[in-house]
Amino acid sequence: MRKVGPKGQVVIAKEIRDELGIEPGWLALQRVVDGHVELNFLPPEHDESLKGILAPYANGRTASEAELNRAAEGAWHDAVEEELIILAEGS
Repeated sequence: MRKVGPKGQVVIAKEIRDELGIEPGWLALQRVVDGHVELNFLPPEHDESLKGILAPYANGRTASEAELNRAAEGAWHDAVEEELIILAEGS
């Protein structure tokens, strides 16, 4: 059992964070469902290079780092938008 802090903060138990793989920096989406709070977590954007991951499908062309970054940003944006749509449909 956890107490709510003066700013409305609640600590998520370590066992739960470990089980779900939640780490600092993740986005916590919250909504009220049937009189209780429901949380969904999205990992942050990563800063690892994606260069080479799609090489087998590039027909001999290698994308630039800038192209890969734009693609990664677009995919992150799409994932967040999709999650927000799913959450909105459920309320």
